[in-house]
Amino acid sequence: MLTIHHLGHSQSERIVWLCEELEIPYALTRHQRDSATLLSPPELRALHPLGAAPLIEDDGLLLAESAAITEYIIIKHGGGRLRLAPDHADFTSYLYWFHFSNGNLQPVMGRLMVVNRAGLAPDHPVRVAAQGRVDRALALLEARLGEADYLAGKEFTAADIMSVFSLTTMRLFQPLDLRPYPNILAYLQRIGARPGYRRAMAKSDPDLTPMLT
Repeated sequence: MLTIHHLGHSQSERIVWLCEELEIPYALTRHQRDSATLLSPPELRALHPLGAAPLIEDDGLLLAESAAITEYIIIKHGGGRLRLAPDHADFTSYLYWFHFSNGNLQPVMGRLMVVNRAGLAPDHPVRVAAQGRVDRALALLEARLGEADYLAGKEFTAADIMSVFSLTTMRLFQPLDLRPYPNILAYLQRIGARPGYRRAMAKSDPDLTPMLT
């Protein structure tokens, strides 16, 4: 059986959610962050050199990286569901938004988090630049979600699964005020109404109320 190693309050929630949406069986191994450092516990580092989550085990395979795992599960276990085929009218939108979070939004949020923790003055050029990158990424998301219910278009896809963590749980580490982005907030309400998302969050992080507002 597919085993998901999930680190509490981390992007590995994506993989639990994916499996719930696809309704495929899996075993869930939950790991807690070190209370002092907030980093991965030794058990994860023993499994993978980076000590990162998500991590899956499947029939002797050990695979890390959430985007790689998502594609693997969709192809290997999901019958191709939750991704768009190359001949679909929204295929390029799907590709772009599937990679947007890990390629853009997540890195710029991480950079802003580091800059803020460095204690730079609010008007310091580095801090201003970091905030500007986050603002532009959110503005792009806001515009897209004013055009379509989901990131790839009309259909809910793995592009949404890849993106929601950055807009929700990541805010535990880098707060964001989403009030200026009504389309993003409406989108998060649509996501929060999905039974698969509710089941995934209850199983992966039962101590956490999903940050949908």
